Amino acid sequence: MAARVAARQATTVARILSPRSSVQAANLTQQRGLADHHGPAKINVWQDPMSPSKWKEEHFVIVSLSGWGLFIYGTYKFFTGGKGKKEENLAEVAQ
Repeated sequence: MAARVAARQATTVARILSPRSSVQAANLTQQRGLADHHGPAKINVWQDPMSPSKWKEEHFVIVSLSGWGLFIYGTYKFFTGGKGKKEENLAEVAQ
């Protein structure tokens, strides 16, 4: 078992250290920015705030999570009666 791991590590190191031709190096570069995009281009939230289907995915996630947080906080405040430090301070002053 240890011999297999050592052999695998040795071949990996040999692959990394061996000189490569420019063709092989070009094949290893990332192709992220060169991909064909399907469908319409995505836009920023502030450019068209009423069309979520056109938003970039990361903007949609941020807006959605912010909306859910606001909803949960609002329902918490509604059902707890909005109790906070103001009422505590008024109770202390009345004594």
